[in-house]
Amino acid sequence: MEKIQIVHTNDLHSHFENFPRVERFINQSRQESTADDFYLFDIGDAMDRAHPLSEATNGQANIEWMNPLHYDAATIGNNEGLGNSHEHLEHLYDHANFPVILNNLYENNPSRLADFAQPAKVITTKQGTKIGLMGLTAPYILTYPLLDWDIKLIQEMLPKSLELVKDCDVIILLSHLGVSMDRLIAKKHPEIDVIIGAHTHHLFPKGEVDNGVLLAAAGKYGQHIGTINLELDEQKQVVQKSAFTVKTATLEELPTDKNWIEHQYNRGEQLLDQKQVANLPNTLSTDYQADNSIMQEALTAVQDFAQSDVAVLSSGLFLENLPKGIVTEKNLHDCLPHAIHVMKTTMTGDNVWRLVMEMEKNRLFLCNHMQKGMGFRGKIFGELVYRGITIDNKRNVYINGKELDKNQEYTLALLDHYLFVPYFPSIEISGNNEIMYPKFLRGVFADYLSKKYPI
Repeated sequence: MEKIQIVHTNDLHSHFENFPRVERFINQSRQESTADDFYLFDIGDAMDRAHPLSEATNGQANIEWMNPLHYDAATIGNNEGLGNSHEHLEHLYDHANFPVILNNLYENNPSRLADFAQPAKVITTKQGTKIGLMGLTAPYILTYPLLDWDIKLIQEMLPKSLELVKDCDVIILLSHLGVSMDRLIAKKHPEIDVIIGAHTHHLFPKGEVDNGVLLAAAGKYGQHIGTINLELDEQKQVVQKSAFTVKTATLEELPTDKNWIEHQYNRGEQLLDQKQVANLPNTLSTDYQADNSIMQEALTAVQDFAQSDVAVLSSGLFLENLPKGIVTEKNLHDCLPHAIHVMKTTMTGDNVWRLVMEMEKNRLFLCNHMQKGMGFRGKIFGELVYRGITIDNKRNVYINGKELDKNQEYTLALLDHYLFVPYFPSIEISGNNEIMYPKFLRGVFADYLSKKYPI
C-alpha cells in the first residue's frame, strides 16, 4: 500500500498575519508525515496588492516567502493574473523554485502558452507512481485581453489538459475556477482523482466527494490549511482518499510572530513611502462634502482620464485623508488599496436616465452597505457622488446643466467595480464599456495629482 500526502494553500491574498503559523504547519506536516511521499501545492491568489509589501515588490515578497517552503507546484488566480501588468506577471515567478501549472493563459503574437507557465506536470513518486498535475484559472474573458493575454475557456482547455496526463496513475487538478465549476468538472470527469479548489473562498473541512472525485478547499486568507491523504494499492489504483482542514487560529502563536508580521507591513510601507507623487497645498479629506475633498479631485482625475462628459464615484472608496505637503505612493495605497480600474461607459440618454434612477433607488441602501469583493478593499460602499449629473424633483436628469436628450450618446467615467456589483444592471445591459487597464484607480489618481501638484 502506497501513501501520498498533500498539503495545500489557496487564496492567501497576502494575509501575512497568518503566514508564520501556516509556515510552521507546513514544515511540521512535512517532518511528521508518515506517507511515502509529501507534496505542497498553492492554488492561486497567493498575492494581493492590498498589502503594501506585495504592492511595493510587485509580488516578489510573496515568492520569497513561498520558496523556503518548497512548494511542488502552484497555479495562478485572478489577483496574480489581473492584479499585475503583463510584464509584471511575466516576471513574477522568475525567482520561484516551483513550477507554475496553467493551461489556459496564452500569449498573443505568436500564440503560445504564457512564458512563465507549463501546461501540466508529471510527478513520479518513490514507488514509481505517476501523478499528473493540471492547472486552470478563472477565464475573465472581458479583462485578460486588456492586459494583452489570450484567456482560454475551460471547456476548450480541460480536455487538452487531460490528454497530457491520461497515462498517469493519479490525476489532480489545481483549480482556481470556483466551487460551482469544480463540481461541474467532477460530474463530467470521474477520471480526475482530486480537484483542489480556490477562487470562491469555499471551505471543505472534510472534503467533498462528487461522482467519485474528491474536492478539497481551504477557505481564504490562510485562515485554514488543507491536507489530503491518498492510499494506492499494488496496481497503483487509488483505493482511499480523504481531506481535512486545520484552522490556523488554533495553531500555536510564537512571541516572534507579531514582530515578523509588523516588519513585513512596515517594510512595504517604507518602500512605498520612498516614492513621492505630489505636493499638496492642503489636506484632502475623505469627507466628500468638505471644501478640500478627495472626492472632487478624484472625480476630475477620472473624468480627465476617460475624457468623458460626466463622472460618478462612491465615497467608500477613500479610506484615508491625503496629507498636506508631500504625498507618496504609501499615502495613495492607504487611501485607495482597491484592485479597481477606471471604466469609460458610452450609452444613449434614455439608458443614462435609467442608470441614474438605479443609482437613486439604491442610494440609501448603499450609503452604509458593507461591501465585499469585486476588487473592493474598503468597508462600506458609501455615498454616490455625481460630476455633471443633476436631477430635479420630477425625475428629470440634466447633463452639465442641459436637459438629457434621450437619443444622444453620452460618456460616463465610472469604475469596473460598478459593472461587477449587482446594483446598476444598466451598465452591463446597455453600456458600451471600456475598462481602462492596466493602472488601478490609485495609479490614475497619482498621475493626476503629480501633474496638478508637482513636487
